[in-house]
Amino acid sequence: MRLGLISVLVLPALAAQELPLVTAVEHQPLGAQVLRVAQALEMLGEPLPPAESAELRHLAMAITDTAAATAGIQKILDRHCLVGVEINPESRVKVQEGPARPELVEQGWRSFLVKVQNQAGITPVLAVESPNAGRLAGSSEGLVPRRFLDVQMYDKQPLRPRLSGLEVEYRILQLFSRDAGKREAKLIFNIGQGTQDLGFRSEIDLLFQARPATKVTLRVLDFDDRPTTGSFLVRDNNGRVYPSQAKRLAPDFFFQPQVYRANGEFLLLPPGDYTVEYTRGPEYLKKTRTLHVSEQPEEMTFRLERWIDPAKYGWYSGDHHVHAAGCSHYEKPTEGVYPRDMMRHILGEDLKVGEVLSWGPGWYFQKTFFEGKNNPLSTPDTLMRYDVEVSGFPSSHTGHIVLMNLREEDYPGTRRIEDWTSWGIPIFRWAKAQGAVAGYAHSGWGLSLRQEKLLTDELPPFDGIGANEYIVSVTQNLVDFISTVDTPYAWELNIWYHTLNVGYRTRISGETDFPCIYDDRVGLGRSYVRQEGRLDYRDWVEGIREGRNYVSDGKSHLMDFRVEDTRMGEGASELHLDSPRKVHITARVAARLNQTPDENVRSKPYDQKPYWDLERARIGDTRKVPLELVVNGQAVARQEILADGQIRPVSFDYRIERSSWVALRILPSSHTNPVFVLVGDKPIRASQASAEWCLRAVDQCWKQKSPRIRLEERGEAERVYQAAREAYRARLRETSVP
Repeated sequence: MRLGLISVLVLPALAAQELPLVTAVEHQPLGAQVLRVAQALEMLGEPLPPAESAELRHLAMAITDTAAATAGIQKILDRHCLVGVEINPESRVKVQEGPARPELVEQGWRSFLVKVQNQAGITPVLAVESPNAGRLAGSSEGLVPRRFLDVQMYDKQPLRPRLSGLEVEYRILQLFSRDAGKREAKLIFNIGQGTQDLGFRSEIDLLFQARPATKVTLRVLDFDDRPTTGSFLVRDNNGRVYPSQAKRLAPDFFFQPQVYRANGEFLLLPPGDYTVEYTRGPEYLKKTRTLHVSEQPEEMTFRLERWIDPAKYGWYSGDHHVHAAGCSHYEKPTEGVYPRDMMRHILGEDLKVGEVLSWGPGWYFQKTFFEGKNNPLSTPDTLMRYDVEVSGFPSSHTGHIVLMNLREEDYPGTRRIEDWTSWGIPIFRWAKAQGAVAGYAHSGWGLSLRQEKLLTDELPPFDGIGANEYIVSVTQNLVDFISTVDTPYAWELNIWYHTLNVGYRTRISGETDFPCIYDDRVGLGRSYVRQEGRLDYRDWVEGIREGRNYVSDGKSHLMDFRVEDTRMGEGASELHLDSPRKVHITARVAARLNQTPDENVRSKPYDQKPYWDLERARIGDTRKVPLELVVNGQAVARQEILADGQIRPVSFDYRIERSSWVALRILPSSHTNPVFVLVGDKPIRASQASAEWCLRAVDQCWKQKSPRIRLEERGEAERVYQAAREAYRARLRETSVP
């Protein structure tokens, strides 16, 4: 055999039968490989049956009788194999039909396993072709059978493009059928360059039965019977997701199991029985129903049910960090998806405001949708606007920046991303000059803590892309907010608490960073802004600037927070006292947990997703959560709230001894912005320890960031950092509290 050429031995295709059991394979690497396969099937919406998945995990992690475990792994997975591929010691291929039923779905994708017995121990790419899916090199058009198929091997994460060289492993084959009924298809496997020269003979002919798809029209009605858009997760009795996630096209996203449908739109489902989980964001109940689909088109009605409606009380939700390109959208990284696609998701999660931020990936295409006003797809009840996240730009190392309500999106004197400034503070100055509302994204990155503790004097590394340079820019009165909910709560809140303690007044806002930190859905992190009258974008972003909002995962709510008669976000959020005294604090609070705890959430360490979730606040196995009164970063009082969805008035009485900031929280689920209580009109200087922490933080931030600031900009940066040090030293001298 000539070197560099892989030969393919073609034998007659064998009838469907049990695939050969491979015993000469080590258990540990096989177990690791098949767990990745199971994870990929789950991600593609075609998971193994739960009992098989649990048994597979048990066998893959076995530490005794590994030979029996290796055989058991193959016994489970072989039954899902459409094809077995054997590569002999000379790198020749034999193809065998496997036990899996060759069943497809009209206008849909199916995933099958391929068992690869690799006697050669080689590591090429296993590829598949079919004349029923498209023309092959050297074929005659007149001889090509009718095309009805699309075919591909799935080789993305968590799998790898190439074979591992292990004696046996499993790969995923994906097939799409345009038609219904019986169709024969030829599948041709190859393992690298040179196989085409041998006549495309490594093949197998399979007779598929493609199940017809029925058009199911959805009547989607809101709680008040108005037509709306909802979220639908459809699974058959085998746990398969419909429509298949394998090759979804926008507005359906392949990285989500659910799809969003408006009233009157439809799904294509093969006849059979299904479970449908439907909802419309965290303010709605998640409802489930079973349905039977026949061969005749039909119409089905889904009525959504709220457990709370904050907008009814003047609190309007928004997610200021949504992307239409990059991260999980990377199927087309140079462009991304269109406004109509993002609007569907914003509507389907009942966000009142969706900020779609153009950033590095897709910048030159996505920036064309910026208009400096609400997108035309907006409705009176749901607003979408395009703005900017400074991410993937030269200044990104100092912290990603969210810019809302921009009039101009290009930094002065720039034509390319690379032309922008290499540190963040000049960008804040430019944005603020045009009236933008500006703050830091995913604040906790770079501010990690070893312990889950608030407050803490532990100094973070300041080595990430969150609110790192905030420690400097806050002293310039440039930062309107730092973002929360999409990174670990202690990492986000610790720096905020420290700067509040020395008298700065930055607010917090909630975000998702969809689909980067979270691709589950938009609106996992939210800001609820109080507005008088109807929803208005400019007033909504001003509410973020003024702190007229609380942040939440949408599962708990802290409405109408007041200290005495001073409402959060109203009149600079200041309450003036002539002397120390007790104050009366009130709010209306609601939260909702299911009766049964979700161990998949609350058992995870706090620095693993989901970072903010009401389930983590559950007290034992009860349905109660702790509401805490926070004064100067310390929880000074607590009440237990029944998380049954009811809105309840709450109150605290607390003596304020000196000028302080006051807030409410249910950690890690929701947090208000502060009310500032000034005693004798003295400024807030709550802690020498906080001032000292801030001083050390400036030095640490400069150490990390200065090497990446351009030489021509470093002098101004050094001057500003030194001014920050002097500002904290001055506040330290004014502080008498340890």
